[in-house]
Parts: sequence; structure tokens; C-alpha cells
Amino acid sequence: MDIGSMLGSTAMSSQEKTLTQLQVDSFNKTLAVNGRTPKTELGKDDFLQLLITQLSHQDPTAPMEDTQFIAQMAQFSSLEQMTNMSSSFTKIASMMGSSEAASAVGKPVDIESGDSIVSGTVMAASRGDFPQVLVNGTWHDWSSVKTVYASNGGEQP
Repeated sequence: MDIGSMLGSTAMSSQEKTLTQLQVDSFNKTLAVNGRTPKTELGKDDFLQLLITQLSHQDPTAPMEDTQFIAQMAQFSSLEQMTNMSSSFTKIASMMGSSEAASAVGKPVDIESGDSIVSGTVMAASRGDFPQVLVNGTWHDWSSVKTVYASNGGEQP
């Protein structure tokens, strides 16, 4: 048996090479380099680091023009405002969920619990980022409540 025939049986097909390369790339993205893990998004700290690096390494004989600097600061300001808005929307969504759960107290509900539906009357509700309701002596996440019925003496229609 010659070496050529042995290599032919152990060589990878192009599909196997591609799959192996994808697995290697995926693994490499999870590795920490110098204690840092790679990010998929840039935040405001990254933007500031880039701006400071740009300013500290600019050519003194040809400094950055004022218009470029102002444009970059405007972009940073926009990024800061979008971050603040996102945080505010998260708080509003949390308050709305808590309010909805509190308004369901005393009303009959249907709750999805695994593959079954639990029916009962909401006796209490908790507030916070992940509100819960007390039905039939058990606390359930508000997100698992599928139906809230109008109060009619504690009975579902």
C-alpha cells in the first residue's frame, strides 16, 4: 500500500473542512484573551475609549477638524440618550406588569402550568420586575396567566 492511497482515505472532504472550521471559529469566539471576552455590541464605554484613543494618537500637525469632533460627540450623545430610553422602557414595562397583576386580584384566571391549565381566583399579587399571582394557594408568574375574566362572584364564565 502506498502513501497516496493511505492519504486518500484519511483526507477530509470540503464539507467536513467547512464544518470543522465553523466549529473552531465558534469555539475561538468563546475564549477569553488577556482576561477579556469578545463582545458582539459596542456600548458607550467602548465609544468613549475609541474617541480618547483617537484624540491621543492624532497627528499634531493635522489635528482632527472641529466638525469631525462635534459629529462624534453628537453620536455619543445620541447613544447615551438611546441607552437611557431603553432603561426607561424596561422600567415602564415592569411597572405595567406589576399593575396588571395587581388589578387581577379577586378575578378568576386561567394559568398555563406546563401542559395543563390551572383555573382559580387571584388572591394576591406581588410587585417587582417579575410579578407573581397567588392562585389556589400557589404563586405563579404573571407571564403564565393566559386569561383574566371579569369578576362575577369568583366563577369563570
